[in-house]
Amino acid sequence: MSMRADLEIIQEWIKPGSRLLDLGCGDGELLRYLSDHRKVTGYGLEIDPEKINACIERGVNVIEQNLDTGLGNFGDDTFDSVLMTQALQAVHYPDQVLEEMLRIGREAILTFPNFAHWRCRLYLGTKGRMPVSEFMPYTWYNTPNIHFCTFKDFEDLCRERSIRILDRRVVDQAHRSSFLSGLWPNLLGEIAIYRVTR
Repeated sequence: MSMRADLEIIQEWIKPGSRLLDLGCGDGELLRYLSDHRKVTGYGLEIDPEKINACIERGVNVIEQNLDTGLGNFGDDTFDSVLMTQALQAVHYPDQVLEEMLRIGREAILTFPNFAHWRCRLYLGTKGRMPVSEFMPYTWYNTPNIHFCTFKDFEDLCRERSIRILDRRVVDQAHRSSFLSGLWPNLLGEIAIYRVTR
């Protein structure tokens, strides 16, 4: 089974036999893969009914839940890893979600688009409008992205909250790393992939 390149990177950080929670799990692709290849056990949280049905068809344990309502239904240290791919920028209180992820899990793995990428800066600077591209195809009024975050913003939040960054990958749209994006991640990185803990 081939999988998205970002999910391929994430699965490297998951220990075999882990207990896992995937926030905004989509169609359950990652959980199914990790269950089959890493023998993880866990759940996905999803709000979209079509994606929930896709999870069920894949045999993935899924709970219908809005992340903005919190994660109070899970106890402290219930999971080894809590994942959230491409959803941090779409929740109302990303700082609170991050705190909750590290309350219920030993580690958190997050991915999000870097809104400080040079293409975003150039588009905004030359056109005077919010960027619209193949990577971010929404206009300002219909985008699910309600908090525009950069590598620097996220790392500042981690410092403020005494959250330790274990790993960081800086990748482009195709989830490839380069020497230059490693030198200037906030300018040249399109997608952030972080593994954090307390």
